[in-house]
Amino acid sequence: MVTPRLYDAVLLDRDGTLVEDVPYNGDPDKVRPVPGAREALDRLRSAGLRLAVVTNQSGLARGYFTTEQMEAVHARIEALLGRFDAWLVCPHDDSDGCGCRKPAPGLVHAAARTLGASASRCVLVGDIGRDVEAALAAGAAGVLVPTPVTRPEEVAAAGWVAADLPAAVREILRRQDAVRRREPDADQRVALLPASTPPPAGIPGRAGTVLVVRSDSAGDVLVTGPAIRAVAADAERVVLLCGPRGRAAATLLPGVDEIIEHPLPWIEATPDPVDPADMRALTARLATVDADEAIIFTSFHQSPLPLALLLRMAGVPRIAAISDDYPGSLLDVRHRVPVGVPEPERALSLAAAAGHTLPTDDEPVLRLRPELSRSADTADRDYVVVHPGASVPARAAPPGRYADIVAALTAAGHRVLVTGGPDERELTARVAAAGGVDLGGRTDLAGLARLLAGARCLVVGNTGPAHLAAAVRTPVVSLFAPTVPFGQWGPYRVPTVRLGDAGAPCRDTRAAHCPVPGHPCLSGIDPTQVVEAVRRLAPPSPD
Repeated sequence: MVTPRLYDAVLLDRDGTLVEDVPYNGDPDKVRPVPGAREALDRLRSAGLRLAVVTNQSGLARGYFTTEQMEAVHARIEALLGRFDAWLVCPHDDSDGCGCRKPAPGLVHAAARTLGASASRCVLVGDIGRDVEAALAAGAAGVLVPTPVTRPEEVAAAGWVAADLPAAVREILRRQDAVRRREPDADQRVALLPASTPPPAGIPGRAGTVLVVRSDSAGDVLVTGPAIRAVAADAERVVLLCGPRGRAAATLLPGVDEIIEHPLPWIEATPDPVDPADMRALTARLATVDADEAIIFTSFHQSPLPLALLLRMAGVPRIAAISDDYPGSLLDVRHRVPVGVPEPERALSLAAAAGHTLPTDDEPVLRLRPELSRSADTADRDYVVVHPGASVPARAAPPGRYADIVAALTAAGHRVLVTGGPDERELTARVAAAGGVDLGGRTDLAGLARLLAGARCLVVGNTGPAHLAAAVRTPVVSLFAPTVPFGQWGPYRVPTVRLGDAGAPCRDTRAAHCPVPGHPCLSGIDPTQVVEAVRRLAPPSPD
């Protein structure tokens, strides 16, 4: 059986990543591979991944070396490190304004085409911020391997950092393996009796009724979508338990047959007191599902164990979840995930540990029901969506900054639509007054999905619509407050430009309200940066 893959290809920067950085090198004798490079690359080749080099070589434009000299250097690199499937070179200088010089995404797109892969199934390894930015702008994963020339702010902004090239390769392969179906090992499975509860009959095959759980907000439900599709590929019936804030998103997901809405007081941000009668009612409702198994999806800071207890009381025979805490007899599959893994992959790895993987023809991206995705009648609309609100105040730029952004986009010739929920009409009116069209309160989540599906791109903070845009394959200009890790919560596998101060004092605080006066991580964003980000992600259509 062909196993699912996160990646089809690995793209590698040349200087500082594969070989020691010798400025404007045209001499093959000066080629020195970084330590462990040959062994690391051979591991990738053995795993069936295709390899390409993507490199800026402005020395060609400046006349520091010839094409023949550069090709001699490349031949020497292959003699030392093995053959690459493709070499993609930008020969331009910064002043040329080309679309291939990193951080522009042109080289990544060209490499993906050459290798017969989609950009979203590529991962790029590089040593400076430009490499990571180019990967994100193409919708690929980016791994930063810092060297002495890497700036601290580049390290702070990168969502995935590895100590060196071999470490990057180990993590690429670990993540690849984590989403493949396998029998849990002794550390994952918790014995209940002399032997642990076996998987439902028919794995691999149909798995009966599976109860999947994802409480919290709409964005949390959306990023769990690939894992839910993996379960649905095996199950005869999928029932999703979610909270009230995630219900609208749950209705948009493919693979869900039934939804149970119920707030969980150990998950909700502003919970009501625990009501024993309510918990008994929930347990009774879960028992009526008659589930053959349950999979509890959580964020990295949440515990699945309270619900696991209720599920045991409801008679669910097999329960899987990610848990660092000892679960006793509450879990049959206790899965663990390293810190820093993107939330969609974190959930996919739990589904795989429970015995469910995506079909090989289903790419591991966020997805909505087909009627809500980009289609022929929406793909030619020429507008940018700005969504100034956020479910968590610390993750939204100040309204005045959003108004400045709308004014700058309008001045650059873009038609701007400003969106928001019914409780954000005052905010959207203020922001749209700078030159946009105010759509505040005029769309539900499904309507917003359709609107985003036809947009050139979305400008938004770290909130649910960013994941909604990713699910309809619309590029995102992410005004990302660093209160939570970008590598876990940034827009997933969709062209993205990240803006904002990634090293601000609020970093990793998970603060709901900005703890720093003036909200400097987002208030300092220059509107011209947003205009440039839109240009990088979605250049104007030809007349």
